Amino acid sequence: MGLFARFRKRSADDLDREGAGFFPLYESQRAYEPDDDFGDRRTHGRPDFRAWDDRLSRLDGYVAREERRRLPWWRPAHWRGRRKRWWAVRIVAGFIMTFFVLVAWLAITAPLSKSLEPIAAPQVTLLASDGTPIARSGAMVDEPVEIEDLPPHVVEAFLAIEDRRFYSHWGVDPRGIARAAWTGVGGGSTITQQLAKFTFLTPEQSLTRKAREALIAFWLEAWLTKDDILERYLSNAYFGDNQYGLRAASMHYFYRQPEKLLPQQAAMLAGLLQAPSRYNPTKHYGRAKARMDLVIGAMVEEGYLSEAEATALPDPRLDVRTREDLPTGTYFADWALPIAREGFKPGYERQVLTTTLDSRLQALASRVTGRAALGTAQVALVAMRPNGEVVAMVGGKDYSGSPFNRATQARRQPGSTFKLFVYLAALEAGWEPDDTITNTPIESGSYRPKNARERYSDEITLEDALASSSNVAAVRLFNEIGSERVIRTARALGITSPMTEGDPSLALGTSTMTLIELTAAYAGIAANEFPVRPHAFVQEEKGWWEWFTTPSDSLSSGTHDDIEQMLRAAINRGTGRAATLPIANFGKTGTTQNYRDALFVGYAGDLVVGVWVGNDDNTPLDKVTGGGLPARIWKDFMRGALSLKPSPSPSASPDPAGPIQPFDIEDGAEIPLDDRGSMLRIEDGEVSVTTRVEGVPVEFRIDDGGLAVEPAEPER
Repeated sequence: MGLFARFRKRSADDLDREGAGFFPLYESQRAYEPDDDFGDRRTHGRPDFRAWDDRLSRLDGYVAREERRRLPWWRPAHWRGRRKRWWAVRIVAGFIMTFFVLVAWLAITAPLSKSLEPIAAPQVTLLASDGTPIARSGAMVDEPVEIEDLPPHVVEAFLAIEDRRFYSHWGVDPRGIARAAWTGVGGGSTITQQLAKFTFLTPEQSLTRKAREALIAFWLEAWLTKDDILERYLSNAYFGDNQYGLRAASMHYFYRQPEKLLPQQAAMLAGLLQAPSRYNPTKHYGRAKARMDLVIGAMVEEGYLSEAEATALPDPRLDVRTREDLPTGTYFADWALPIAREGFKPGYERQVLTTTLDSRLQALASRVTGRAALGTAQVALVAMRPNGEVVAMVGGKDYSGSPFNRATQARRQPGSTFKLFVYLAALEAGWEPDDTITNTPIESGSYRPKNARERYSDEITLEDALASSSNVAAVRLFNEIGSERVIRTARALGITSPMTEGDPSLALGTSTMTLIELTAAYAGIAANEFPVRPHAFVQEEKGWWEWFTTPSDSLSSGTHDDIEQMLRAAINRGTGRAATLPIANFGKTGTTQNYRDALFVGYAGDLVVGVWVGNDDNTPLDKVTGGGLPARIWKDFMRGALSLKPSPSPSASPDPAGPIQPFDIEDGAEIPLDDRGSMLRIEDGEVSVTTRVEGVPVEFRIDDGGLAVEPAEPER
C-alpha cells in the first residue's frame, strides 16, 4: 500500500493536515520548502511560472554577459549592451586620464624654462678685427620686467585691453571670449594663451593649434603664479619696430624704462599688441592714438581710471633715438652669424662680437671686384690667412640685388685648380717635378680630353705640365697613381665634397665644391699644416687634449718644397702669368668645360685668396679663362693688400654704433656719449651735456661763467 500511496490522489485538506506534501507524479522524495526567491511554488495547485521566468531571464543575462566578457576587446560585441551609467563613468575617467597624460607629455616636450627665453634671437653686432662695426642683426630685446617694480597703471593698461579676468580664470576664459565676440573689445585669447602661443607654438590658425594652446595654458597656470605668467608675457611680446618685450619697447618709443612710464604711454604700448605694424606710432601715430583711446576707455570701465583722469591725459610724445644704422646683412655676416649663434646661451643680452674680418681688406675686395669688367657675370672672392681666418669675402656683385653667397654656397667645378691634388699625390708617391710623362693626345678609351689650343708634345715634365695646365698629362698621371690616392690627398687637405672613384675626369676638376673649401685647401699648402678650417672668429689655441685628439697633418719638407716650386712655375711662367707679383707667389688657374667657370687660387705673403667668375645659370662665359679676368682680379687685390700697413689693434671696448667720421667735430654737432641717449654738444665755445636723471631730462652746460644745471624740455 505504501508504494501505491504515492499515487493516491489527496485532497487539499489532507495536505494541509499533514503539513507537507508532494506534487503529484513528482520524482523527488524531498519535502517542499518555500524559498524567498520564488515564494510558494504552488498557486492553487500549479507552479509559479512567473518566478521561474524571472530566474531564467537573470540566468540568460548572466550567460550573455559572460560570453561578452570573454570576447576580445576589439570586437564590437564586447561593448554592446553596456548601460549609460557604465559608459558615462568610463568616458569621464578616460578624459581625466588623457588630461594627465598630456600634461606629463608637455612637461617633457615643452619645458617650462622655454617661457623664460626671448622668442626672437637677441641683437648681435659684428665688428671687424679693428673694432669697426660691419653688421647688426637680430631683434631688440632687453631685460625682463618684474611686476612688483612696475607702476599699477602699466599693468592695468594691459589687463584692461588684453585680459580683464586674468587674475580670476584658469588660463582659458569663456566669458572673455564671449565678451570679445560681442563687443569687439579685447582678445578672445587670455594672456596665458598668448604666452603659450608665441612661446611654444607656431602662428598657424587651426582648431588643433587652439586646442594645444588651451592645454598649454592650463599647464602654465598649474606651474606658475599669475605674476610669473604676466612677467613672461610682457617681457616677450612683440611691440613692432623689431622691439620684443616691454622694456625694449618703452626705451625705443619713449626712451623711458618701463618703471617710469606715464599712464598715456603705457596705454599706447598696450594698444600695440593687437597689431604692432598697423598701430606702430612711428609710422601711424593717428592709428596708435585711436587705439590708445580705446585702452584708456577700457581702463575707465574697469575702474582703473576715473573719467576726469582719463580726460586729463595728454597725447604721449614719442622720443625715438636712432643711432647710426648698420646693414643687417652682408655676405660675410650671413656666413658668420649662424656660426656665432651656435654657441649662444638663451638670454636677453645683446652680443657684440669681434670677427676676423679686416675692414680695409674687405673694402679693397669690394673695390677690386666692383671695377672688374664682369659684364653680366658674377664674381666671388674669399681671402684668408694660412690658419683659416677669413679676412675678406665677396659673394657677388651686389648683396642688395642677390644675397646668395657664391663664395660659400655655390657649388661649382674647380677646373684645373683641382690638379693641385693630382700632382701632390704623385709627389707623395715618389715622383719628382723633373720626371716626365707622355703629353700626346689620348686616342683610346671612352674619355679623351684635349689640351687647350691643341698643344701637345711627346713628353713633358710634371712641373711644366702643371705650369701649362696640360689636360692629357694630368689624366695620364691620375691613371698612373690611381684615383684612391688622389681622393685621399684631397680629403687630407680638407675637401669634403663628393668625389667619384675611378673617374678620370676628376683629374680635370669635374667634381663640384665651394670656393671657400677650395681656398682652404690651398691654405693648407701655404701653412704646411692641414686640414685648414675657415673661421670667422679668432680661435683659442689648442689645449693638449684637443691637440692629442684632433691631430693635424703636414707634408715633408722635400714634398712641400716641390709642390711650391711647381705652383710658382704655374704663376710665373705658366697659365697664371697675369697674376705675377714682385714677391714670391704661388697659384693655379682653372677653367671648366665651355668656359662655364673661371678661377684663380693662390697665395703670397700671409694671404691665401680664391677668385671665381661665372654665371649663376651655368651658361658659358665669353671665353673667359682662369688666367684672364680672375688672375687679374687676384693680382689687383694682392697688390693692394700687401701694400697695407699692419692694422691697428682694436680698442678695449669698441663702440657698437661705430666710429664718428670725419673725426673733426663740426660746431653744433651732437655726439652720443652712451647707449642711454646722453648727448654732448659743442657750440660757440660752450659745452653742454643732455642726459636723463630718473627719466627726467637734465642739461649740464659749461661756459665762461662756469657750470650750470637746467631742466630740459619736460616730458608731456
